[in-house]
Amino acid sequence: MKFVRFKTGDQILLGLFNKSMTHIYELNHLIPGKQFETLNAFIESVTEDELAILKEISCCAALQEFPSYAAEAVSLLAPLQKTKHDVLCLGLNYREHVKETAKNLNHAPTMPEHPVYFSKRVLEMMGPDDEISYSTSGSTQLDYEVELAVVIGKAGRDIPADQAEDYIFGYTILNDLSARDMQARHLQWFKGKSLDGFTPIGPCLVHKSELPLPLSLDLKSYVNGELRQDGNTSDFIFNIPTVIADLSMGMTLEPGDIIATGTPKGVGMGFSPPKYLTAGDEVICEIEGIGILRNVIR
Repeated sequence: MKFVRFKTGDQILLGLFNKSMTHIYELNHLIPGKQFETLNAFIESVTEDELAILKEISCCAALQEFPSYAAEAVSLLAPLQKTKHDVLCLGLNYREHVKETAKNLNHAPTMPEHPVYFSKRVLEMMGPDDEISYSTSGSTQLDYEVELAVVIGKAGRDIPADQAEDYIFGYTILNDLSARDMQARHLQWFKGKSLDGFTPIGPCLVHKSELPLPLSLDLKSYVNGELRQDGNTSDFIFNIPTVIADLSMGMTLEPGDIIATGTPKGVGMGFSPPKYLTAGDEVICEIEGIGILRNVIR
């Protein structure tokens, strides 16, 4: 199941893609007696029985009985517009990215023994095809990072790794845009990752039933058509169950929380000379089984 938030005319609606992703069905028509204003609200209150009904409908001809919108005729928005908390991010979670980062900093690569976390403040999520407004007044080194984002489905604390999948709702693509010079100037990552518009996500939120653990997903990024990143989640240093178990140790995860799982090698700062983004650049992030997230820098 692939859930979306979309705009048609003056309406913003929640939807469910058909299997071929050619049509979108309004979510509030598919579950009798329920009305959801946001996907956050849907994640928090949908029952397992209702999800089972949606899964059955989405996989058969019964879906065609409901009115639909042609995907090409609507505008997809960020599936989750806001988060209850900051996005929880992993740094240095791909082996090859650790190596390229070490090379950029002129020291020998050292694989982290424990997950490296930081948070990313988000005023509002940007969606597929949204333009990213980037002010060069405080930064001139804008970078891209394609990442698999995990969306939590139910509250939990001290979650055992072997139960982690029970607490996941699904997955989406996140571009962890980063101002590298700000990161260097402030000696930490928070400010350089948290400028307005720096968190595009989408194009949809894929339910975990379509991407069962363990994951081995190809992920790529392109800038103006040039392939920059080409990795696979099998290069994770810390896999998703390990991360959820570690993060939830003494800290409650809540429905709608987003965990960005790190980026593979090929970021702009990893090139010599660096290939940072400038106005007019088109960035495409793609993850197998989820889709394409496209944004243009302005």
